[in-house]
Amino acid sequence: MGEQLDIETLFKDYHRDVYQFCLYFTHSVQDAEDITQETFIKAIKNIRTLANPDRGKYWLLSIARNTAIDHLRKRKMKELLPDFFEKIISGEQSLDDHILRKEEWEEVHHTLLKMKPHYRAIMILRGIQELTVSETAEILQITELKVRVDFHRAVKILKKEMQDRERKVISDEYKRRIDS
Repeated sequence: MGEQLDIETLFKDYHRDVYQFCLYFTHSVQDAEDITQETFIKAIKNIRTLANPDRGKYWLLSIARNTAIDHLRKRKMKELLPDFFEKIISGEQSLDDHILRKEEWEEVHHTLLKMKPHYRAIMILRGIQELTVSETAEILQITELKVRVDFHRAVKILKKEMQDRERKVISDEYKRRIDS
């Protein structure tokens, strides 16, 4: 009975965090739901391995990360922008601002999809979910130094990819104008 109460508490307290991580990692509502469900099934089966109940969130996110990577290995990801991200943009913006923000999000997500899963996980945990270096290290089961170094590398990759995409857009626009 105690184990069931513990998993219920973990689910109630951290379901949203696990789901958000999975959503950012996969960029698919369906995949995020599946991985979140699988994460909690694994947690139920392995609840006795949770040594410190105060570390439940990090334990669950670690399971979610490994489950998401396994999921991606079994199935090719689809490039979809979930409705969730459209809700992030407030209704106070003009239509042009709304479209620009959506395009920026799409570019960032497209670039994240191209990153190695390890770098993608670090970008999500540190950059989007704003976890600390120590929290990220615990979830990914790596040292804090590795988190810092790999986060720096991931940011560099993201910036370079975004600059390359911007150059391509400018070049395509230039070519289009010349051909007109």
